[in-house]
Amino acid sequence: MEEREGHTDSRAGDVPEEVQEFAGKLFDLARTGNAELLAYVDHGVSADLANQDGNSLLMLAAYAGHAELVRGLIERGADVNKLNARGQSPLAGVIFKKEDDIVELLLGAGADPNAGAPNAVETAKVFGREDIAARLQG
Repeated sequence: MEEREGHTDSRAGDVPEEVQEFAGKLFDLARTGNAELLAYVDHGVSADLANQDGNSLLMLAAYAGHAELVRGLIERGADVNKLNARGQSPLAGVIFKKEDDIVELLLGAGADPNAGAPNAVETAKVFGREDIAARLQG
């Protein structure tokens, strides 16, 4: 990366270093389940903000098992079907992680079990979660 007065050239384009640091802080808040993230969303940060891998705040919070933060992001309009750069949905991710309470939150918010590749149904089958696979299919 090439440095220029307060800016860093990156794959995302010419993003100021302080913006990159702020975004990193937001993603860390999602990963750690810190509800302070919701205040930032309430003040204008997109509930669908995603990192360089396409993982949204919701995906990071869900994958890390933070149900209350997931609930808060959903209440603030986070897209429960937003796929990451690898084509994975938050629902498939939480099935892999065996976060059944978050599975319920996502389904209640309209998560599509057929979104992504592998989708949530396929993920449930691969990981021996036939109970969830049957529920998602029927």
